[in-house]
Amino acid sequence: MLHTLFDRDDLAPRERLAALNDAFLTSEHAMGVLSPEAEDFTALVRGVDLATVCVAELTMSPGRVVRSDRMVRQADPELVCVALAPSGVTVLNQAGREAVLGPNDLAFYDSSSPFEIRIGAPGGEPATLIRAHVPRALLGPSADLVEPLLARRLPGQGGFAGMFVHLMSSLADESRAYRPNDRSRLSDIAGDVLTALVDHYADAEPVPGDDSRKGALLLSIEAFVQQHLNDPDLSPRTIAGAHHLSVGYLHRLFSARGTTLTAWIRGMRLKRAGRDLRDPALSEVTVHQIAVRWGFRDHSTFTRSFRTAYGMSPRDYRHASSSQWGPYVKDVRTVGERS
Repeated sequence: MLHTLFDRDDLAPRERLAALNDAFLTSEHAMGVLSPEAEDFTALVRGVDLATVCVAELTMSPGRVVRSDRMVRQADPELVCVALAPSGVTVLNQAGREAVLGPNDLAFYDSSSPFEIRIGAPGGEPATLIRAHVPRALLGPSADLVEPLLARRLPGQGGFAGMFVHLMSSLADESRAYRPNDRSRLSDIAGDVLTALVDHYADAEPVPGDDSRKGALLLSIEAFVQQHLNDPDLSPRTIAGAHHLSVGYLHRLFSARGTTLTAWIRGMRLKRAGRDLRDPALSEVTVHQIAVRWGFRDHSTFTRSFRTAYGMSPRDYRHASSSQWGPYVKDVRTVGERS
């Protein structure tokens, strides 16, 4: 089923490493290849596209496959990937976690944040890695459940993981007689098993220490938002990109606060605008300028949102704040904030 994608025995070993690195740098999600075995480097890449699922088998001298933060920023096809190691030891690092994979183990990683995959042991024999990737959108709602599984070792001896390992291994086995028109069927099977695998582990017990990591991540997100409230381009997508997260996982992470990220950002902007409207030192600054200062592009949107949160227009709020009733004008907690 797999066909050869890279096999440059015609090149000197060092040139072979450079050629493989060039091939990976120009792939759908750019990666680099490094190896301490440059003087005796060997590599063979075989692969097949099963409609929406792409499978590749890499056998190479001990080395590393790396996707840097810069590569992620240059292009992200938003792929969810699964790696398994039929031979040798593979170590996967992503999202601050490390998974050491032995035979029949597998682990998730994705193209949306940096990763490093160490294949084989320095000075050892060539090792093999099988990788399958699918577009994140193919997993539907299950895609938002992948992030906690990144770089976690999942034993593939049974269950959905075992089914996926068996399917990938069978594709790499040249003795299996698959016909060309089987590809779409195999793609559907692989996608369904992968989705079931994600859902299965999402329903399992929480990862130890995951709550504290999520708490730290939320604090980092809040600090980032506070620093960029005046940027009209601040959005869930820019926040997710700054923290190497998917947009879906970011929304899911923030939903634990009982509000949406968009509502919380809007609430913080309105609160800052309300503070400025009450400030006598800013009485000469127009309402429109204050709206722009806190990231509102459209004046009518600002006025409508402000009225919903404060019960009066920004102009009336400013007037009430400066009148004899000023001390009694409440700093109403805006929509989207926790009480």
